[in-house]
Amino acid sequence: MTHKLRLDIPLVLPQIPDAHDAVVKRLLQDLQGRQGIDKVHVSEAAGDAPAQLCIHFDPQALPLARIRELAQAAGARIAERFAHVLWQMEGIGHPRRAETVTGHLQGLAGVLQAQASATGLVHIDFDRRLTGEPALLDALAGLGVTPQQAGAAPPAAAHGEAGHRHAPGEGGHDHDHAHAHGGLLGPNTEMIFALACGVLLGAGAAISRWATAAPSWAPLACFVLAYAFGGFYTLREAVDNLKLRRFEIDSLMLVAAAGAAALGSWAEGALLLFLFSLGHALEHYAMGRARRAIEALAQLAPETATVRRGGQTQSLPVEQLAVGDIVLVRPNERLPADGFIVAGSSAIDQAPVTGESIPVDKHPVADAAAARARPDAVDAASRVFAGTLNGAGAIEIEVTRRSGDSALARVVRMVGEAETRKSPTQRFTDRFERIFVPVVLGLSFLLLFAWVVVDEPFRESFYRAMAVLVAASPCALAIATPSAVLSGIARAARSGVLIKGGAPLEELGALTAMAFDKTGTLTEGRPRIADIVPTDGATEEELLSVAVAVESLSDHPLAAAIVRDGLQRLGGQPPEAAEGLQNLVGRGVTARLGGETVWIGKAGMFGSDGVAPLGDAARAAIGRLGDSGRTTMAVRRGSRDLGAIGLLDTPRAGAREALQQLRELGISRMIMISGDHSKVARAIAEQVGLDEAIGDLMPEDKVEAIRRLRRETRVAMVGDGVNDAPAMANATVGIAMGAAGSDVALETADIALMADDLRHLPFAVGLSRHTRAVIRQNVFVSLGIVALLVPATIMGLGIGAAVAVHEGSTLLVVFNALRLLAYRGRR
Repeated sequence: MTHKLRLDIPLVLPQIPDAHDAVVKRLLQDLQGRQGIDKVHVSEAAGDAPAQLCIHFDPQALPLARIRELAQAAGARIAERFAHVLWQMEGIGHPRRAETVTGHLQGLAGVLQAQASATGLVHIDFDRRLTGEPALLDALAGLGVTPQQAGAAPPAAAHGEAGHRHAPGEGGHDHDHAHAHGGLLGPNTEMIFALACGVLLGAGAAISRWATAAPSWAPLACFVLAYAFGGFYTLREAVDNLKLRRFEIDSLMLVAAAGAAALGSWAEGALLLFLFSLGHALEHYAMGRARRAIEALAQLAPETATVRRGGQTQSLPVEQLAVGDIVLVRPNERLPADGFIVAGSSAIDQAPVTGESIPVDKHPVADAAAARARPDAVDAASRVFAGTLNGAGAIEIEVTRRSGDSALARVVRMVGEAETRKSPTQRFTDRFERIFVPVVLGLSFLLLFAWVVVDEPFRESFYRAMAVLVAASPCALAIATPSAVLSGIARAARSGVLIKGGAPLEELGALTAMAFDKTGTLTEGRPRIADIVPTDGATEEELLSVAVAVESLSDHPLAAAIVRDGLQRLGGQPPEAAEGLQNLVGRGVTARLGGETVWIGKAGMFGSDGVAPLGDAARAAIGRLGDSGRTTMAVRRGSRDLGAIGLLDTPRAGAREALQQLRELGISRMIMISGDHSKVARAIAEQVGLDEAIGDLMPEDKVEAIRRLRRETRVAMVGDGVNDAPAMANATVGIAMGAAGSDVALETADIALMADDLRHLPFAVGLSRHTRAVIRQNVFVSLGIVALLVPATIMGLGIGAAVAVHEGSTLLVVFNALRLLAYRGRR
């Protein structure tokens, strides 16, 4: 049964009325239509009570952490009452242990949502009024789960909305005890115990077979000790599960081992525990490989940076870098922080962040003051990222983000959170296990009485029941999906593709339709002024001066093009300053210039919402430009139409090739949805090889277009993650491009292509399809082995053989999943 959660989440909203309304509208657009949400609305602040986001949702489908990301992307902030932590812990080595830890945490007062992963990541959302980090750490310590040891790979940051804090255990709350390093004998304790069990089992078998002169109790002593070592972690798991009123796989194995001992078959019981504990330990090792693939990303950023402060050069830890610092980067050094180049040129290898296969040429910004004022608008040719590798030239960069907020740090943190978000298949197998385990117990109980029907001693019926118990235990099924999801997410992150959980990973692998925004997605997103048509006696200089003055306040790609090319045509002469910019989403902008109101936008903006219609000359100019495939902008100052500007954008290099690869991967329907003129949209679609294009769409029209498509089939929406956020929210999967340079895109998208390159999309789709195939293979093998073993054990197959095949299938699905780490695809 799906668990629905209703929360009234306090929000911190902008105090400016217009900004406040825009944020609320954007937040609701981003949330409405998302899978897992039933109802959502914002209650306005009343008195001392803050505004509240009232939401009814399924936390399995849409975690609270994801809602937090969307709120921040919209410009709101969840108040400090609800906190969110993501910790890297020791003591969780496999999915069954992770489920136990998850169940324990979810039963604690004040915990809204919790999820542990087999790699040791623990994600908790909690109410500060009812609990806190020390209480949560104490609860985890009671399960033998403790913060990762110092010197290991960097733990995921723990953070609430007040800011970022560091790993658990800092701030005076220490949990130093026997498990602090993963076990009594360090991180390999489980493997050591499993091998000790095997050695004692072998010794006992050897004594009973060949050492006839040895005391009669010697083999039994070896088997009993083998039980102690082999059953140590299994017993701990079973006890923790029974406290939660859950009867899991570990409990089944203990019952079977105890039954074997009761029959006097100590050797078979010890063999069962040896193979089961060895399988656990190998699972832990294998899952650790996938985790280390992610941790390797975090270790790319250097620990120190060479900084120029007060005319002096000094070396500082990267954590001490501040926004505005000038950092010196020598040839072949890794960059310590995100920023923009202020001096020097070089080719920088950005593969760790964006997945680009060749170094990218970088040069200084033309205007450092402008870049400092609007760092998100800095051209990609001057923007750099922490963890990337400098080429042959020495450069100086100005820091724009602290080390904990760099694109690399955010990717590592988001990948960590993605590990704890279950895929649909994993949620299904969890539900299946909750039904299957009691059925297995019932079947075994019935087989205990087989001697009543079949002429055989009770001992043989009991042994058969225990063998069936082992054969039917769904160990492989429990790890089949999480191992594949983790490996797929890790592989994607290494190539500059951030996938936020198992759900979008699986959904992308099942898609047959995709919708694309035009500007900045299928086109370069760098339009240029192609035509200037003054009207009503205006001059070209007057038209451009007004347009540049107003558009310089906007961050839209078309505005940037008008400012860049307009200033060049004006000979670099700065226009008078405009003020009071208002963005009329999907239509244009308005501002004040010299005491008059200026409107710049589509022809459809004029003649509606109280704006006077365009004159005949301006309408005619707009029509001619539209017919020639130009993106058009009409300009009016006061009551006078100054004319129209025609802009031209070019298709992305490699767009046609990328779309063809998507067709070969099974994306049979691809459609462009654009707010631009229909003729412009169709012209671009034809150039990139698309058959369908819809133009003249307002943002709400794009949402409705996506909803129509989704009613027909699963569909992905590919865009920039900013202007397309509402449409992406209503798609099955939202995919943002160029997310390395955009905080909003990183937070909004289900899947983020860190590079601004459409050619990474076929890789993401191919990986998702391959991951989905591996998941199906693993589930088939897991259930197939159970289907074969159960009748085989009923017909007489022994416990030893059953557990050998059983654990072999578990390791098979894990190593099958690890093949995803080597996926290459078509790049």
